[in-house]
Amino acid sequence: MKNKILYLAIALMLIIPAVFAQDKPEVLEEVLLDEQTDIAEEIPQAAAVSTSTQEKTLKEKLQDVYHLEVDKYDKPTYLLENVLTHKFDEDSIWDRTQLWAGYNGDIGLQFTEAGMGSEHTTNHYDINTINVGFDGYLKNNNGDFRVMINISPYSERNVIQNLFADMYIATNKIPHHRLLVGHSRPPVGMEGAYGPFVLPFIARSQISRNFGTVRKLGARISGDYSLLGYDFGVYSSDTYFQEFFPGAEFIGRVDLKPLGKTDGKYGKLLIGGSMDAGHRDNNFCVVGAHIQYDYKRFMANFEWAQANGYNGPVGHSVDTHASGFYATLGYMLTKKLQIIARYDEFDPNREIAHNNQREYSLGLNYFIKGQGLRLILNYVFCQNDATKDSHRIMLGTQILI
Repeated sequence: MKNKILYLAIALMLIIPAVFAQDKPEVLEEVLLDEQTDIAEEIPQAAAVSTSTQEKTLKEKLQDVYHLEVDKYDKPTYLLENVLTHKFDEDSIWDRTQLWAGYNGDIGLQFTEAGMGSEHTTNHYDINTINVGFDGYLKNNNGDFRVMINISPYSERNVIQNLFADMYIATNKIPHHRLLVGHSRPPVGMEGAYGPFVLPFIARSQISRNFGTVRKLGARISGDYSLLGYDFGVYSSDTYFQEFFPGAEFIGRVDLKPLGKTDGKYGKLLIGGSMDAGHRDNNFCVVGAHIQYDYKRFMANFEWAQANGYNGPVGHSVDTHASGFYATLGYMLTKKLQIIARYDEFDPNREIAHNNQREYSLGLNYFIKGQGLRLILNYVFCQNDATKDSHRIMLGTQILI
């Protein structure tokens, strides 16, 4: 145990100085920004830091972390991946196992015309993620598993309900496909399917906070082709292990990739739609559409959703007719610094007039080591028809080891 603590301390001593080190002269080249997906759905990839045929020493691995340069921000980068990954012998059916941990949280201020305050003047704005995971991979993509626990406290659920997050087994053996059985985050919308460690802002959009970003127990199949992607699954409509199969739920998403055969010459374009329909006390249905475009250092996301009842992270709302829309724009000023802006509107009940909630957000992301070590600054103006307007200033940190 003492050795592990010593190794972690050495790693942090090597990583933290990079925040204050003087940057090298940069050449503004194309920054690759692929489709962002939940880390639970990723097809296993090789280790981020290349290794030679001879196993490196711990000191050499930590030096690799210090010198690591990351050009892609659509997937998590684990800083201590080579330290916390165990590779098996050639005669073993196992390829490797990896232990990892992630933190994403913020400190912030909220104020209204009346002054400072902690009163929530907008919905579901609690942000704090602490995850610890253990992944295992069979050789030749025959299979993989993940066990992930969530240490973040949440007052509305008990310890057991909040503790267990991803728990699944999967395989990529079928070309272009992934089969998964277990507890995972289904694609309720576009941003609702993102993992917490690839979000552009500290908080998700309002439709994602209400309709999506929830894990469910079920079976799903996803396909990925050059011009088409899809994800279909059947789940229990329970969330966070609160009930035993209160009903069945279907969640599906289809994406078209019109520029999929142009090798990124004109950027990457994704046009898609999603549906979440099921039964929990009564029937519910959420439909949505989204567009995502990335070109060199520019990115844009647009998403709309409408619900006739929904089954989201804060509980199910059977008879509520809600809808929302957001638009996000981002630009990489340098290889490490990104500026982002968002307009976000949500109507919690279309049958009630003058109750819309709008959020105007500005942000900066500084990717010290990609998503593995990131600083975040967000400002949000919350304009509410039915309650007081408010302002939020948040400073966030993200660390993946």
